Amino acid sequence: MGVQTLPPSRRAFLRSAAVLPFGLLAGCGTPKIKPSGDGSDQTEATLGYVNALRKDRGLDPLTRDPAAAQAALSQAARMAKAGKMSHLIGLGDSFLSRMKGDGVALPAAENIAMGQETAERAYLAWYNSPKHLENMLGSNYTGLGVAVMRNPASGNQPFWAMVLSTG
Repeated sequence: MGVQTLPPSRRAFLRSAAVLPFGLLAGCGTPKIKPSGDGSDQTEATLGYVNALRKDRGLDPLTRDPAAAQAALSQAARMAKAGKMSHLIGLGDSFLSRMKGDGVALPAAENIAMGQETAERAYLAWYNSPKHLENMLGSNYTGLGVAVMRNPASGNQPFWAMVLSTG
């Protein structure tokens, strides 16, 4: 019994039919997740640490950005609901779509953490990570939002998100 080959037009159709669902998913915006669990805005608790660091490096201080605080709370809620620390959760997730959806001025950066019990410990985890430290020292950033979220579905582990913005 020989191998049957499909005509080129049929092969092209099958290839596009197999890829189409993924293309449609990738084009979808990131859905907003309503916070479920115990969360709070930790911007004020973190702002002093970040601004002391920036002052030591000769950089301008940051101010609380309400849009960045909302984006941080949304991201912390997403991670707590999923039970994992990740910038991207689910098919079609997009950092830019999330930031635009929350009204965050771009460019923006996001730091995430998991397991720290206080804002100070979350800040120290970011400080001790070269890439996260680089974000906190970004000279183009002017705004900050920080949040923590716990969800019973993920063992009430604290999930942290920091959003730095230009607005």
